[in-house]
Amino acid sequence: MPMPSTRPDAVFRAVRLTKREVEVLSLIAQGHSSKEAADSLYVSKRTVDFHLANIYDKLQVNNRVQAFRAATRLGLIPFEPTFGHVRGDA
Repeated sequence: MPMPSTRPDAVFRAVRLTKREVEVLSLIAQGHSSKEAADSLYVSKRTVDFHLANIYDKLQVNNRVQAFRAATRLGLIPFEPTFGHVRGDA
């Protein structure tokens, strides 16, 4: 009897990010540093780094780029390309 295959996508679909984790990852994806994200969210840099560590663990990734790509692919954060725009432009 064949074993049911577990697709990585099926595992990822169960991933849930908290509202704050989505906020942190969205700011990081926009190019903000941990310190800038912390200032924007009125928390410490250590708190942002804590949220990032949780995000990496949930998404099974090792860095910001991988986290952004995984979260976007899974529909956990919106994909908003900013090509051609410099951060801070209005």
